[in-house]
Amino acid sequence: MSTRFFSRRVMGALNNSIKGGCLCGAICFEITSPFLSMVNCYCSACRKQHGTAFSTYCRIEKSGLHIKTGKSDIQRYASSDFAERSFCINCGTKLSFAFNDSPNDVWVSAGALDDDLNLSPEYNIFVGSKAPWYGIEDELAGYEGYPDGVRRG
Repeated sequence: MSTRFFSRRVMGALNNSIKGGCLCGAICFEITSPFLSMVNCYCSACRKQHGTAFSTYCRIEKSGLHIKTGKSDIQRYASSDFAERSFCINCGTKLSFAFNDSPNDVWVSAGALDDDLNLSPEYNIFVGSKAPWYGIEDELAGYEGYPDGVRRG
């Protein structure tokens, strides 16, 4: 994956572990690897899964995601032939998104994180799929899909 879209601030953002979990508290996790990217996604699948105008995900190395409690409460859903999403079976909290062809990475839902990341999204993807009632008003670069040089996973 090209790093030209990833700021130094994001790549070096993690000095300590970041904690997160679900709304009901059944699932608690910790992230111990640096954040590689943070993006807003406007695709219809993310909008429907989150029930919002867009979702925000942080890409990390899968080896840096440690489930502390509630592993059996995590449900996985193949939302397409190339990706899988996970959520809490009790409260529905959206936890992650992973591409089948990128087994070493996982995109963690920023809304499930408890700690301050001290970073913000770098760009918007699938802006052509945005909800018709929502106007994107930030100054981030917007892409119809994934930016050139960035693989799907």
